[in-house]
Amino acid sequence: MPGDRGCQLSIGFDPVTPTQLPLLQPERTHMVDLFAGPGGLDVAAHWLGLTVEGVEWDEDACRTRKAARLATVPGDVRDFGPNNFPDAEFKILAGGPPCQTFTVAGSGAGRRALDDVVDFAKRMASGNEDPDRIKEDLKSLDDERTGLVLEPLRWALEAHRQGRPYDAIVLEQVPAVLPVWKAFEAALGEIGYEADSDILHTEEFGVPQTRRRAILIARRDGKPSLPSSTHRRYRKGVPRSSGDSGLRAWETMGRALEGRGQFTVISNYGTGGDPKARGQRTSEEPAFTVTGKISRNRLRSPSGEELERFEDKEAGRLQTFPADYPWDGNAIAQQIGNAIPPRLAAHVLAAAIGWSLKPESESKKVDAAVDAPWAVTRDSSPLLPLVTD
Repeated sequence: MPGDRGCQLSIGFDPVTPTQLPLLQPERTHMVDLFAGPGGLDVAAHWLGLTVEGVEWDEDACRTRKAARLATVPGDVRDFGPNNFPDAEFKILAGGPPCQTFTVAGSGAGRRALDDVVDFAKRMASGNEDPDRIKEDLKSLDDERTGLVLEPLRWALEAHRQGRPYDAIVLEQVPAVLPVWKAFEAALGEIGYEADSDILHTEEFGVPQTRRRAILIARRDGKPSLPSSTHRRYRKGVPRSSGDSGLRAWETMGRALEGRGQFTVISNYGTGGDPKARGQRTSEEPAFTVTGKISRNRLRSPSGEELERFEDKEAGRLQTFPADYPWDGNAIAQQIGNAIPPRLAAHVLAAAIGWSLKPESESKKVDAAVDAPWAVTRDSSPLLPLVTD
């Protein structure tokens, strides 16, 4: 929970500029994070001054969350609902359902089942079928994790029917899930929400990594918009200085991992084992997408010397977690690879709540939050807006 406001980092940038949406005051807003993982969305929520509880069933992720002092309800999201969490003046439902069955790194069952999942979303929103019947039909999917992507919609519909709807909804997943988010837009529209969803590129928000995520933001009191880019998109061979002068240059691995010196990453991801197909990027470029298999990537010095491969904390930095973030448990690389980068999450949550993290001032304010110790920013709300009348 946000701590003493007297502990805030004094960064000295201009106040935030609200968007056209009514502003949800952070101190009066509570967020429930489904499939919370090690805390990508939660870290951003703390930076922004929101209170947040995460629901997570993975023991390793729960160990990290405990070490990071993140409020956690251990268990399966299917065993909980809106009634299990306290009411608040403003409420946000957020989540990033398991992506393994939807991503190119997974089995592909989710990609084959996308049409079925979209159909399930329509059935759930209609209110004409017994929820238990739908729940039973979900068991017919090839992989039970595929159906988990529908859980946030179940929570939203239950909250609406209970007369205590969420003020905002924020969802994120791999790009293949965008058709599901579009179906959610229609379903949520039937109960009074307006929404926006699309693919965002992480490097366009200052993350030193190329990664794409399907994002949905919904509000009950106005039409939301996804956050605008603060940095230029990375293009191989195009200088950082090229492109829109109104945007900042994309961030590099070298800056995120200061002290490592210059290096080249030789990727082993998506190559089928063919050495000729392995991509390479220097420390003056963003990282390839960080996955749980990041340790397979080789590193070389400019002279060709083999270097130590990325450590877990370095992978966390490439995801924009604080350098002192207390990773714990087993499969730490997988925890890191599954998480949404906190820096991207901050932009998305800010847009959902009605704030704008602008390039010239607020984007640099985010720089300071990302580089500051988690021991400080967990309770200091460094991105809490200084809203003026």
